[in-house]
This record gives sequence, structure tokens and C-alpha cells, in this order.
Amino acid sequence: MKSNAETQSSNFDGIKWGLVVLLVSVAVAGNLYFKEYSPLYRVLGVLVIAVVAGFVAMQTEKGRRFIDMAAESRAEIRKVVWPSRQETTQTTLIVLAAVLFMGLVLWGIDTLLGWLVSMVVN
Repeated sequence: MKSNAETQSSNFDGIKWGLVVLLVSVAVAGNLYFKEYSPLYRVLGVLVIAVVAGFVAMQTEKGRRFIDMAAESRAEIRKVVWPSRQETTQTTLIVLAAVLFMGLVLWGIDTLLGWLVSMVVN
């Protein structure tokens, strides 16, 4: 059963998401309304509104879950053992050689089949 604080938080989440939608709408409408002004000022205005909208969105339950997931993802990325430069170069060369070989094989098969079809048709 949800606690009273969680229920109240989820009730306010709808209001917060409505505020986010309103802020994004204001940014779009303001950008269109002030089209005669310098693009630099319009971009700065949209960025400021986007930061505020992002801050409001992060205060919701989904926003908090997103922040938690991002932190967990960052921790997982730190655990990855990345290949060395030499391993990457060798793997890339192997892939290029395989692609070149298969390209030549397919080109040969295509040429052979084309030659056979032209022999049958003529």
C-alpha cells in the first residue's frame, strides 16, 4: 500500500508535468513570437526555459528514477574493460579484410551468374 507521502507526490507529479509542458510551449511560442530578434538571444531564452523545465521534470518520480538509472549506468560503464588501441586496430583490420574478401566473392558469383544468364538468353 502506498504511503500518504507517495500518493501526494504522485498527485503533484501531474501538476509538475503540466508545468513542464507549459514551459516547453512557452519556449516554442516565444521563439516564434520573437523571430525578429537575434537567434543568439532566442537560443539563450530557450535554453534557460529548458533548464527550468528539466529541473521541474527531475522533481517528479519518473525524474528521480531517471537520475538513479543514469547514475547506475555510469557506474556500469566504469566497470567495462575497454580494448587497447592495438586490439582495436587489429580487430578493425580483420573486419576490413573479411568485408573485402566477401565483396570479391560476391562480385565473382555475380559476374559468373551474369555470364551464365547471358549465355542462356543469347
